[in-house]
Amino acid sequence: MSTVSSALWVAYGPEGNVVGTIRRDDEGYTATVAGADASVGTYPTMDVAKSALHGHLPPGSDWPRFTQH
Repeated sequence: MSTVSSALWVAYGPEGNVVGTIRRDDEGYTATVAGADASVGTYPTMDVAKSALHGHLPPGSDWPRFTQH
């Protein structure tokens, strides 16, 4: 059994506002839109999680800037 240390990336919109997060753990990469009650899902790679998060933002939203915390 392998253990992956958890990590957190925060997604920022163009004005510097937080638009979501991606958390890595043993299950994969879990994307959550800021203010949502539930995640949009858990994905096998960071790139897929980033795309999923962006896809759940309002139409026309710029690609967020992701920063690891």
